[in-house]
Amino acid sequence: MRFGLRLPTFAGSPPTSLRTMGAYLRRAEDLGFEVAVTVDRLLTTQPLYVCSWLEPMSLLSALAGVTERIRLGTMILVLPLHNPMYLAKAWATLDVLSGGRTIFGVGAGWNEQEFALIGVPRKQRGARLDESLEIIRALWAGNGVTHHGRFYQFENVSLDPKPLQQPCPPIWLGGGTQPNRALVTNIQAVLGRIARYADAWVPPASATPELVRGDWENILTYAARFQRGTHPARVYSNFVHVLKRGERPAAAEPYFRRFSGMDPEYWRTHYLLGEAEEVVEKISRRIEACGGMEWAVLNPLSFEPEQLERLAGEVMPRLAG
Repeated sequence: MRFGLRLPTFAGSPPTSLRTMGAYLRRAEDLGFEVAVTVDRLLTTQPLYVCSWLEPMSLLSALAGVTERIRLGTMILVLPLHNPMYLAKAWATLDVLSGGRTIFGVGAGWNEQEFALIGVPRKQRGARLDESLEIIRALWAGNGVTHHGRFYQFENVSLDPKPLQQPCPPIWLGGGTQPNRALVTNIQAVLGRIARYADAWVPPASATPELVRGDWENILTYAARFQRGTHPARVYSNFVHVLKRGERPAAAEPYFRRFSGMDPEYWRTHYLLGEAEEVVEKISRRIEACGGMEWAVLNPLSFEPEQLERLAGEVMPRLAG
């Protein structure tokens, strides 16, 4: 089991200083966290999220300058909302400035209002994601690239710099079957994309273990069809707040209120709220029910070091064992 952090860079709350974030992540490096990722969320999506998150490219560029070892990335960046040529250059620059420490975590997105605001039809998001991945990988890997696709056409294009990580930074892809089937109408295309491109797969947080297991079987089938010779790693991720011994769940409410418009019962049911033993049990049950996962990427609800230390000291050793 390998461990990472999804950062609490909530844009709607009082901002955390870069100095505080840097100290937090340097301590995370020492504690054994290998990855720090952030969310790409243009708007709030109430009531689920009453905030958005800091813009990821600006944030990651700043964090690259105040960290040394921890890998930095997105989980996930809504790729259909971004121009792939511009993003290819911007991300390659980030990879160079970070010393080759980036993880390119992307997905199709789902929020109708975000797509409307950018002027991209939501129904095109899957096709745009596929085409953008092809373009970005080609521009990172070589020069004189020609592309004639549905959305983008160009001849003999070369972009510099290239990422330090060749042929490209690791690609983490989010997506899969969800209880609300209306959010994803062509699930086989999603699973085929994951099998073809992903170095790691991030299932939807709302998916049941049964849905994740079914998706994984399909991903393995597609991976064999594409003759990749390997399959993606799997990533478990969730919001977490570890209570002190004897502390009541109500003590976590101010932290959840920073980003969530749901009620305490929802938090206890769907997120990781409890003492260390309970949090470990919830994570372990989920990983075992899904047939195993290689990564746990946990999302504390503030940059206060106490939660970081509690995760490293009380949760990670039990999971690793």
